Amino acid sequence: MQGWIIDIMEQFGYTGIFVMMALENIFPPIPSEIVLPFAGFLTTTSDLTVIGVLATSTSGSALGAIILYGIGALIDIDRIERIVSRWGHIIRVNKEDIRKADRWFDKYGYWTVLFCRMVPLVRSLISIPAGMSKMNFTLFLFFTLIGTVIWNVILILLGVLLGENWEEIVGYMDVYATVTYGLIGFAIVFFIVLFIKKRLKK
Repeated sequence: MQGWIIDIMEQFGYTGIFVMMALENIFPPIPSEIVLPFAGFLTTTSDLTVIGVLATSTSGSALGAIILYGIGALIDIDRIERIVSRWGHIIRVNKEDIRKADRWFDKYGYWTVLFCRMVPLVRSLISIPAGMSKMNFTLFLFFTLIGTVIWNVILILLGVLLGENWEEIVGYMDVYATVTYGLIGFAIVFFIVLFIKKRLKK
């Protein structure tokens, strides 16, 4: 897949970068950790500029995020509650749990979107629950763009600095992703334990 991504970007320049970043958001197995550093490297060997690559990649990311937000918005919370009412006893989840999760996302969702836009894989998928919770679209896009710009700037500049050795970034990003997923997993387990304790007290 890496060879295909590189070929598209070399052949189509800004258009290729835009398409790859849009697809990266919709189809997470296409990693921005390859697209962005290589795009940064291209600025040292072609007519592409850092500003142009940043603008193009950010626009592509925004389009992909908007599409997933729209998909999430089509998923009705009431439908999820009906499913939980029927099958929730299997995993010990009820409609009130769904409402609490929805209220939590309404309260903290914007900062969650901002943080998750800088986490591999999760950065794409976070747009779906944002749409499901009917998050204010303007604010969703605002926080998405902030997180996306930070992520894109870092990876593009690393590609510029490393030049022909831009592929080294992939190894470092694997370490970053592993540590981040570990922290997220720990947080999830922590909140699950708290949730179970509260249920047992009741």
